[in-house]
Amino acid sequence: MSFNNKVIFITGGSAGIGAALGVEFAKLGARVALAARSQERLDEVVSAIQTAGGEAMGVICDVTSRDSLDQAVAEVINEWGQIDVSIANAGFGVSGYLQRLTTDDYRRQFDTNVYGLLDTIYATLPHLLETQGRIVLISSVMGKVGRPASSAYAMSKFAVTGLAESIQYELEEQGVSVSCLHPGLVESNFRMTDNNSQFQEDKKDPAPDWIVVPTEVAAREMIRAIAKRKRDVTITGHGKILVAAHRLIPKIFNICMNKFGRGKVSKKDRAIIEANKAKRN
Repeated sequence: MSFNNKVIFITGGSAGIGAALGVEFAKLGARVALAARSQERLDEVVSAIQTAGGEAMGVICDVTSRDSLDQAVAEVINEWGQIDVSIANAGFGVSGYLQRLTTDDYRRQFDTNVYGLLDTIYATLPHLLETQGRIVLISSVMGKVGRPASSAYAMSKFAVTGLAESIQYELEEQGVSVSCLHPGLVESNFRMTDNNSQFQEDKKDPAPDWIVVPTEVAAREMIRAIAKRKRDVTITGHGKILVAAHRLIPKIFNICMNKFGRGKVSKKDRAIIEANKAKRN
């Protein structure tokens, strides 16, 4: 699993999975370019990697702007001359029942999770063709399994999964591999952001502690898949169980989702449900 002197470009690299991937890749000898919107948080991660003896740089980047992506990639090429692995990790989640969301909510979700990811591919692909490199798309277990109050997020991640499967065939004969990774619940601030991708300090992580996987554990599993150029991998044990159950025992899965999934809806969504029930009666 040596990535000695390989250049790894990671969007969403200032926190969560992106930052953990940067740390773990650096331990394997890689030169890590972390791209994100927050200079302060980037500096913290880069400093931690460098203090541990690794090689890293931070570049300001907003994946919803192609110009911003192109500038970030140009900075990496100017510094290190190549990109061997491009990891499209930046993303956030819009939540809420269909009736509470608007088309603009879905569009905003796609701007980052789908079009931002697609532009990351376009911005780095010319360099990956030169190095016979790797494209890594971070989807989600919810790119295979939907659940209540998450239609916008699931829709975006299903799109990522479909994109990955299609371009795998296109790029494979050109020497560039495409890996689509589907993490389950991983320790991060992801679930504490609002529908505008703003972190809410007072918001409690809704995921139960016992099931959340530490970021470094998930990152190592991801890197093993990337090293082997695997095409489609579900990350975390509970994620693998969910995906298998959805495929193999769909009726039982649907019963469980109806019972447990709906119990997690917000007060605003519950109000919509009760109001519509009242109208029927």
